[in-house]
Amino acid sequence: MQAYEGYFENGQFYTAGRIINIPERKRVFLTVLEEPPKAVQAIESEHAKAWREFFDAVNANDEEIPEIIPMSE
Repeated sequence: MQAYEGYFENGQFYTAGRIINIPERKRVFLTVLEEPPKAVQAIESEHAKAWREFFDAVNANDEEIPEIIPMSE
């Protein structure tokens, strides 16, 4: 028995940069977990941190934010 950890994206299974060959006519168990892969979680955490820092900086600024921001040419 062999087990592989990976993720599905666009109909393809990815696991640690390896190609997995599954022999024909073999019994297979597939478990879909209710969580994104760790790499996606790390990226989401980075994005969340960046947005949190941005909003913290905006909220800490005393300047009034104009309703219309002029476009520079």
